[in-house]
Amino acid sequence: MEKEEKDDTIQIAGTVSDSIVDGEGMRYTIFCQGCPRRCPGCQNPETQPRAGGRPLSFQEVLRELMENPLLTGVTFSGGEPFLQSAPLARLADLIHGRDLDIWCYTGYTLEELQNLPDPSSQALLQRIDVLVDGEYREAERDLTLRFRGSRNQRVIDMQKTRKKGNIVLFYPD
Repeated sequence: MEKEEKDDTIQIAGTVSDSIVDGEGMRYTIFCQGCPRRCPGCQNPETQPRAGGRPLSFQEVLRELMENPLLTGVTFSGGEPFLQSAPLARLADLIHGRDLDIWCYTGYTLEELQNLPDPSSQALLQRIDVLVDGEYREAERDLTLRFRGSRNQRVIDMQKTRKKGNIVLFYPD
């Protein structure tokens, strides 16, 4: 992970204010800018360059969250959210303070994230309620899966996983 400046902005490719495809319920989805993986068949190739996108302030996110009383949570997607782990961890605290849950899509596996020596990555990981992990693999694409694109990806209930000390899937299908 790269060293980050402490401020109240994140670099994004875009947002969706009322998604029903990026996790359970009605979600506000933030598409983070930058991803080094370049998975063949990536659903969001425009999010890959680090230099693209625009800054999004925490205040703007919170204002938009307040405009939609039907929201049940916020999804961090990509690009790769863990490239901006420090500001996303701080933003997650503000989001949880509004009784919304956090889903996060990452190309890393949970095991890879747990082994990162970066404290900000660990801080973000501790604030995620549901983690969809693993790189997208076009050869394992399956449109019947809930909230993931390829069979290698897992939808992990992070609250239960932290409590039990082993991986608990949100959808054990």
